Amino acid sequence: MTYRRHHDKIAGTAAWWKKYQVNDMTQVVVSRRPGSALASLGGTQSFMKSPKTSPTPTAPKPLTVFLAKFDPKVAKLIRACRVELRKLLPGAIELVYDNYNFFVIGYGPTERASDAIVSIAAAANGVGLSFLQGASLPDPHKLLLGNGKQNRFIRLPTSQTIKSPEVVSLIHAAVRQAKTPIPNTGGGYMVIKSISKKQRPRRKDAT
Repeated sequence: MTYRRHHDKIAGTAAWWKKYQVNDMTQVVVSRRPGSALASLGGTQSFMKSPKTSPTPTAPKPLTVFLAKFDPKVAKLIRACRVELRKLLPGAIELVYDNYNFFVIGYGPTERASDAIVSIAAAANGVGLSFLQGASLPDPHKLLLGNGKQNRFIRLPTSQTIKSPEVVSLIHAAVRQAKTPIPNTGGGYMVIKSISKKQRPRRKDAT
């Protein structure tokens, strides 16, 4: 297998990015914007789809780099939550933000952040599932937290929370009310949208 490597120093950490194949039908595109932490990558990077599917998605290499900043238990939880959301939303595009406050994986029908429907949001103190238009969702079981104009969230102590009928119902309701539908078929892909040079510690014991 041939691939190209690009070396970039992001947030003070040297990271290797390479074009390669992953076995979960996930195409990873590293976005490049002028002046961004990704600008020195020399172009948009695509991690191409494998010809075979896998029942358990394997995290692409850039995601592994981001998750290495977390406590192993939190990193494992993020991976498990991603697996469950990929099962529920196989046609969604994953939008990755390694931001100052949170590490986020958004799920939507397009690469526009405004079209994202739900997202995994992780910090040193845990993981949550955010509903970007959660304020307008029916919530008979009173699961949603927050009091903003639009966003609501639930805490994810384990990935099993996503599989509960009540949470699955919320996710389906969020998908139904979205302006742009997520395709029911086809494998989604991942886009690395932004990486903040300065970030809060991703581990509680970090100094």
